[in-house]
Amino acid sequence: MATTLGAYSNSIMYGMSASNKYKLQSAQNSLTRVVLPSLCHLSGGERLSYLHWLPVYYRIQFKIATFTYKISATCQPSYLYNLLQVHQPSQALHSSTQKLLQVPFLSTDFGRHAFSYLSPATWNSIPTSIKYCFSLYIFKRHLKSHLIAQLINN
Repeated sequence: MATTLGAYSNSIMYGMSASNKYKLQSAQNSLTRVVLPSLCHLSGGERLSYLHWLPVYYRIQFKIATFTYKISATCQPSYLYNLLQVHQPSQALHSSTQKLLQVPFLSTDFGRHAFSYLSPATWNSIPTSIKYCFSLYIFKRHLKSHLIAQLINN
């Protein structure tokens, strides 16, 4: 039950306003100053990197992708598993080996904050090599490394 609530809350957090994300990020940066008082001269991003913490936006993506991995691997809970449809192209394409999920067409921004949309959209943005990890621990480790690299490149 708590895991399910986590998925929904991360979907909601994904769509929150920029000012609210900024407030959460400011709180996280302040916490890094409490944890690392001797490194207050570093920027918030540098302290996050030192602690191996993901910024709020990337943490939300991490949690949605991790939850999607768990659902795909265990087929549980069934009511969420049924929301995830494997993408099946009409022709034999290279993408058929990439473990893509079908992203539903939604015409409203509000609908794009739903788990049924965010989960496949986030999953499809992950490199294929990470999707094929055989354990949750390895998946999380590689996904976090990927998101940190993405953060550095942006």
